[in-house]
Amino acid sequence: MPALGNTMKKPLSSILEGIAPSITMGITSKVTELRRQGITVYSLGAGEPDFPVHEKAKLASIEAVAGNMSKYGSVEGLIELREEICRKFESENSVSYSTDEIIVTSGAKQGLFTAIQALCSPGDEIIIPVPAWVSYVEMAKAAGAVPVTVNTSKESGFKLSAGQLKAALTPKSKAIIINSPANPTGAVYSAEELKAIAEICIAEGIYIISDEIYEKFLFGSSEHVSIASFSDEAKDITLSVNGFSKAYAMPGWRVGYIGANREVINAISTLQGHCISHTSIVSQYAALAALSLGEGYIQEIVAEYSARRELVLGFLAEHDIWCPEPDGAFYALCDIQKYLEKGGFLTSSEFCEALLAGSQVACIPGEYFFADGYMRISYACSRETLATALSRIGDFIVNL
Repeated sequence: MPALGNTMKKPLSSILEGIAPSITMGITSKVTELRRQGITVYSLGAGEPDFPVHEKAKLASIEAVAGNMSKYGSVEGLIELREEICRKFESENSVSYSTDEIIVTSGAKQGLFTAIQALCSPGDEIIIPVPAWVSYVEMAKAAGAVPVTVNTSKESGFKLSAGQLKAALTPKSKAIIINSPANPTGAVYSAEELKAIAEICIAEGIYIISDEIYEKFLFGSSEHVSIASFSDEAKDITLSVNGFSKAYAMPGWRVGYIGANREVINAISTLQGHCISHTSIVSQYAALAALSLGEGYIQEIVAEYSARRELVLGFLAEHDIWCPEPDGAFYALCDIQKYLEKGGFLTSSEFCEALLAGSQVACIPGEYFFADGYMRISYACSRETLATALSRIGDFIVNL
């Protein structure tokens, strides 16, 4: 009998061979470990809001625990929460969904992952405008789908044009992912830009996965438009994905949701039922309370992000670092190519590693967003942390 642990052991799934770990989660873990060792680290890496969870949401979770709300629930989520999400879509996004067109997920990330699994067969293509969030491409690969990345440009504000979409289409095209406001650029698509994309997708029968997790964070005259709001035809092919991690500063509670046609929701529900059963009941009660907070709560948070944004833009201007001025979200994608050359760095990963080691500041390398020569700064942290971190980055680049 062969000994345990020999080379006859079967390999892990071949799907994993092409999937990279999440760089953002990896850097967050690294920062946590350094802090555990007693090292002070200034993190501009994670898109994790630093605001406390509202007392109303906390109290709702405590009441749920006290009320023994700990049994299995519906795969699709609490009916009360889905009803409130429907009202939210109607009043804020001008999209009319019924409760059977809503599913609550364990964060928007799990919702996106399961949605792609439900939509795509092996070999189907998903169009992904880049720069883009690191997980879209890996999610497509995990479904056996083919991620088709389309490079956007500085001139367009890193937004996909209708012409680029048409050029990327093939008979295997199944879906496109649109993220507005966008991670990592802060780009916000206008209604006209989204309409042009929607018309092409309707004509071609292409699904639209609309990641709207940053919809509340808008600056200046920017406006968020839900692509599903244009027509019944647009709504029918759109999966409107959102959640509570960003707007309500509840990333650890893991509550997201999707609005889509019943066929899609039923497919996602089938997969979710075998995967997570349903989102934590206690977290769902907290999310239900969060939805009742109103726009005043959100406006205070946006005002603070706007002040932090000005700090970042001022720093970048001072050091002649270009970035597309973010119209939404809480990120700045910075062109650091000249500093790579000055410091002899081959990649932005090397730059960010040196920045963390030498200045104790964590940022995300641009190549993981398909933006070589760039670095992402998150300003989802206190102004004090942000100011100190920016000062340290300034010292670092001056001394290269």
